[in-house]
Amino acid sequence: MKSLLIPALFCLFINMEISAQSRPRELGIQFGLLPTGPLNAITDVKGVKVGHLTKIEGTSIRTGITAILAHDGNLFQEKVPAAIFVGNGFGKLAGVTQVQELGNLESPIILTNTLSVAAGIEGVVRYSLGQPGNENVQSVNAVVGETNDGFLNDIRGMHISHDEVIQTIQAAKVGQVAEGNVGAGTGTVCFGWKGGIGTSSRKLPESLGGYTVGVLVQTNFGGNLQIAGVPVGEKLGKYPFKDALEKADGSCMIVVATDAPVLERNLERMAQRAMMGLAKTGGIASNGSGDYVIAFSTNEGLRIPYTSDKKLKSEFLANEEMSPLFMAVIDATEEAIINSLFAAETMMGKEGRTVEALPKEKVLEIINSN
Repeated sequence: MKSLLIPALFCLFINMEISAQSRPRELGIQFGLLPTGPLNAITDVKGVKVGHLTKIEGTSIRTGITAILAHDGNLFQEKVPAAIFVGNGFGKLAGVTQVQELGNLESPIILTNTLSVAAGIEGVVRYSLGQPGNENVQSVNAVVGETNDGFLNDIRGMHISHDEVIQTIQAAKVGQVAEGNVGAGTGTVCFGWKGGIGTSSRKLPESLGGYTVGVLVQTNFGGNLQIAGVPVGEKLGKYPFKDALEKADGSCMIVVATDAPVLERNLERMAQRAMMGLAKTGGIASNGSGDYVIAFSTNEGLRIPYTSDKKLKSEFLANEEMSPLFMAVIDATEEAIINSLFAAETMMGKEGRTVEALPKEKVLEIINSN
């Protein structure tokens, strides 16, 4: 019934129970002008796979792993164009310099907690070395990102193993992507509420190429939450510097995928625009925040073979064709971040600490009154 309500009547029903997994778009909140893909997820980009391992044990373990694969083949043998943009470098992103130097990605992307980056690296390396065709490989550039979930999680316990990383990669699949308190977002906090994993996508019209852009985020940062341009955080009393004891620090990992034929230079430009999407949500990339964007193209015509005795030839978009993709990245990043908040649920963790879920009913009241 809710989906049939006209906007003028929607505000009359905002006090009805809202499912923990209700996405903002389903509740009438719109982000930008471009349409989404069928799933409104990074997996709308053909070939992209996502896997989660969620680790909730006892009263103190609240962490996990999220794996993103650019295609289902051998990534080391068939690398993809890639770029990384550092919004604020207070973080531990492994593999960044080789991607920046060579402009390609040769491994699954792993997201986890800060002190499990080493386990992520070992898992990716062991997975890659074990793939058929890689028997003689002696170097793998594992790309592993993180945010610090130590407020809810016993992060010093280092509860992620390399075997679990491999399991997560192997379990990655196409289709719907779980959001909220899952995978690398299990123990995260965003804008003072429970953060998590979020995803979104945009589909360009055929007149602009018909390309798809997908974004996945791991949200664990602060600022003054804004939704659809409304300063929700301020109205709910949670924003930086209202109390000298509160901090806006944290981190955000953003992964951008596209099937557009875009090489590393313009992928970096797309990655830069993702930070504009973060800013639209009220994020401020504070001093203690590690904000990184990893962008890659799945376009088969741009694959980079590990070894080849031929010159590589490819067709790729010109600079003048990039603006629609920039808009797609900004809008999808903004929506993915808000999706992570709407999907996340209240969680109790280490030392009895509790982080509340975003009060969606109140949020909708605020948005409808503006």
